[in-house]
Amino acid sequence: MILTGRVAAGVAAGHITLAFRRWKKPRVRSGHTFRGSAGVVRVGEVSLVAMHDITEQHATAAGAASVAELVNTLRGEPDDPIFMIELASAGPDLRVQLGNDDSLTDEDCAEIDRRLARFDQSSRHGTWTLRTLRLIEEYPGRTAESLRGSMDGDTDGDTDGGMDRAVFKRNVRKLKDLGLTRSLPEGYELSPRGSAYLARRVPD
Repeated sequence: MILTGRVAAGVAAGHITLAFRRWKKPRVRSGHTFRGSAGVVRVGEVSLVAMHDITEQHATAAGAASVAELVNTLRGEPDDPIFMIELASAGPDLRVQLGNDDSLTDEDCAEIDRRLARFDQSSRHGTWTLRTLRLIEEYPGRTAESLRGSMDGDTDGDTDGGMDRAVFKRNVRKLKDLGLTRSLPEGYELSPRGSAYLARRVPD
């Protein structure tokens, strides 16, 4: 489940407690947690709601100025059911805290080296970890599609060869889990930790 930055911040602050989605079937379940841009979010009750039963109080709790504004944000087919989802903050995203720590020791770097080596060894696309980090360093804000093209030497990022987009995004998520990258509204950038790590590595 994806939240806008404004809504994620509102959930973290406690004044946004609901979300509404028009889905063919529920995509989250009660008790599920997911990471938003402002921390970890826990899902409460997930229930069906009729359009005419959405109140101004519901709209306010979802961070909208009115029911009309809230309804205008709903995507999907008009006949799809509407789900009301309770949301609550479940604490900060520890990857963000880790990524902000740029005071790397030799032991920290050695552990990152080991983790990246394991990623490379298990990949069907060869050694990708440092190449991906350096691409993100060189092209902050570029999309996954553009960056994966650059992995194959196409700086315009319009190639259809090599690593597919889903695999590339999954790989960048692995780097984010190590605190080395972070997502932008579009594309990625190195975290302070990622920049500090690359600064201590001899270029290929």
